[in-house]
Amino acid sequence: MKTAQVITDKLAIGLSLACGIHCLALPVLLALQLDNEAFHLWMIAAALPSSGYALSIGCKQHKRYQLFFLGSIGLALLVLALVLGEGRVGEDGEKILTVAGASFVAIGHWLNFRLCHAQNHKDCACPEGIGKQ
Repeated sequence: MKTAQVITDKLAIGLSLACGIHCLALPVLLALQLDNEAFHLWMIAAALPSSGYALSIGCKQHKRYQLFFLGSIGLALLVLALVLGEGRVGEDGEKILTVAGASFVAIGHWLNFRLCHAQNHKDCACPEGIGKQ
């Protein structure tokens, strides 16, 4: 059975990738009639709690607080892109902030996920046997 931390790490990685894909594939998403600002709002609403939860559990397990800060920087950039929007930083500025933020979040969760699987002691939240050599 998978732990909540592993599941939320995977969810946050997926959300970060979706965010990046959204920015890079905006014409396709517009064809599907998704509103750009609504998409950003829903992604932030999903990413903030799942990322915060998964990264904080990883910090408690692995004592790697830099991963929490890495993910937090990414989340802050995503929120900044949403708050500033096209009106203040332009379309390119918004895309840069969003892609950079999503990248920070994805990298933080990827490293968090890898550390969980690399743990060799029994207090890891990983499913039994995974990451044990």
